[in-house]
Amino acid sequence: MARLFGTDGVRGEANSVLTAELALVIAEAAATVLAGPVAARESKPVAVVGRDPRASGEMLEAAVTAGLTACGVDVLRLGVLPTPAVAHLTGVYDAALGVMISASHNAMPDNGIKIFGPGGHKLDDGVEDQIEALLGREVAEARRAERPVGAGIGRVRDADDALERYLAHLSGVTDQRLDGLTVVVDCAHGAAHLAAPRAYRAAGATVIAIHDRPDGLNINLECGSTHLESLRAAVVEHGADLGLAHDGDADRCLAIDADGRVVDGDAIMTVLALGMRDSGELAENTLVATVMSNLGLHIAMREAGIAVRTTAVGDRYVLEELRSGAFSLGGEQSGHVVLPSYGTTGDGTLTGLRLMARMAQTGQSLADLAGAMRTLPQVLVNVPVRDKAEVARSQRVLDAVAAAESELGESGRVLLRPSGTEQLIRVMVEAAEPELAQRLASELAGLVESV
Repeated sequence: MARLFGTDGVRGEANSVLTAELALVIAEAAATVLAGPVAARESKPVAVVGRDPRASGEMLEAAVTAGLTACGVDVLRLGVLPTPAVAHLTGVYDAALGVMISASHNAMPDNGIKIFGPGGHKLDDGVEDQIEALLGREVAEARRAERPVGAGIGRVRDADDALERYLAHLSGVTDQRLDGLTVVVDCAHGAAHLAAPRAYRAAGATVIAIHDRPDGLNINLECGSTHLESLRAAVVEHGADLGLAHDGDADRCLAIDADGRVVDGDAIMTVLALGMRDSGELAENTLVATVMSNLGLHIAMREAGIAVRTTAVGDRYVLEELRSGAFSLGGEQSGHVVLPSYGTTGDGTLTGLRLMARMAQTGQSLADLAGAMRTLPQVLVNVPVRDKAEVARSQRVLDAVAAAESELGESGRVLLRPSGTEQLIRVMVEAAEPELAQRLASELAGLVESV
């Protein structure tokens, strides 16, 4: 059986793949692993549950709440809030676990379940495996026999102060006022439609909010961090200093400069890393990034005297590296940026605040700040294959990669990566010249397809 948990929780089409029944047993299993067996508890544990505005979130919230309370766990419903808010409030409310119901940047028919442990930390593979092990029919039936009754059943209440607590947290991530800056924020009709505009206004920025009216069906629909066209147009139309785009659950942030150019996660990390180096906040003078970050980021950091630690793709792996080395900044090209001093996971609104704070502090435009990194042309080809593991170990493929790397020298790189969820090989080539990157990527993709 395929592993249920992916790189960011459990995700799939709501009510067909991710059903209410599955959500209930996942919640039961997570409660058992993270709060302990009912018989071993000295008091009722607490779980917090939040969601994005998808219509299916209402159904899945009810199922998750039922699973948790059936295991004797009290539930604090947070309502519609960003994923990083749920992570933060898991710690604030001293909860045994937190659950976020969201499929992030995916289209509306999908939904997902993300689980946080005590303190709001993402679960490692071992804990997720323990949860999956409790989902089998025989184990689930045995667990149902241990469900509490009477006063032992969990109770449910709404955390009416959840948004205010999260906004209070965001108010402390920078002392720099943003007065004089005008920002267009694309809320993706998602979980940050209230929190992000309020946080930016509270810091002093003039805020023009777009795609901030969720109706349960329009989340990420031609908007947000995966569809930047309308944000680009709004920035230019309003003469704004920048635009910020969040995804459905607001753990990402991408930017648009005043001229309408995209500033991706790599460029944002460059701006923040240089600022944190200058202020002495960059622990060990080190940035953590994934293998998908552009070579231009590595070159910019090397020229700035900043080391780069590289991880597998996925913000959970960035988080693990940050925690293992006590580093203070990491992230992904996609816009997940993590500052462990202020949060246990990527936080798009926090990232936006810190990015604008750097602009206000230096008096420089976003284009000037992001110009510290030159993005090298990057070509990515997804190649369907019969057996990705066989292709990954093919000597013909390995030899071809070595030859391409030799041709590129230090001015480019090659990355072949099996997909984590599909029978695909992702072929990525970066080079100083786009024509060279395209040629080598096409040649390698053709070889991969023939293996």
